[in-house]
Amino acid sequence: MPAKLTIKDVLERACQKEIVSQLLYKDLAQRMKKAEVAGAFKELVEQELGHQLILEKLINGDITEGALNPGDVVDYKIVERLDQPEVTTDMKLKDVFMLAAHREKASHELYLGLSRIHPRGQVGELLKTLAAQELEHKRRVEFLYTEVAFPQTDGG
Repeated sequence: MPAKLTIKDVLERACQKEIVSQLLYKDLAQRMKKAEVAGAFKELVEQELGHQLILEKLINGDITEGALNPGDVVDYKIVERLDQPEVTTDMKLKDVFMLAAHREKASHELYLGLSRIHPRGQVGELLKTLAAQELEHKRRVEFLYTEVAFPQTDGG
C-alpha cells in the first residue's frame, strides 16, 4: 500500500533535500580546482538555499494564496524518488555529477507535480518556478558531467 503523506510532510522532505543538496554542492565547490566549476557549484548552493527558504515559508503558512490545507493527505506516489543513494568517498567525479543530475531531476518532478495539484495562485506559481529552476540545475550539472566524463584532448 502506498504511503500517505500530508502536503506538509512532502514539503518538509523537499526542504531537507534542498539542505542536503546545498551541503553536497558546497563540498564539491571546495574540491574543485577550476574556479568556474567551483563558482557554478557555489551558485547552485545559493539557489538551493533560496528554494529552502521558499519551502519554509510554505510550511510555516507565510504564503497562503492558492495553497492546499497542509494537513490534507495526498498520495503523490513519488516517495521512491525522494530517497537518493548516499555519496561515498570513493565515487568518481563523473558519478557524483550524475548523482547530482538525478537529484535535480527528482526535485524538478516533485515541484512540478505539487504545482499541478494546487489551485491557481501564488503557491502553484512558486512551485512551477522552483521546478523550472531545478531543471536548469539539472542541465548545468549534466554539462559538468560531460566535461568530466568526456574530456577534450589537446587535439580537440
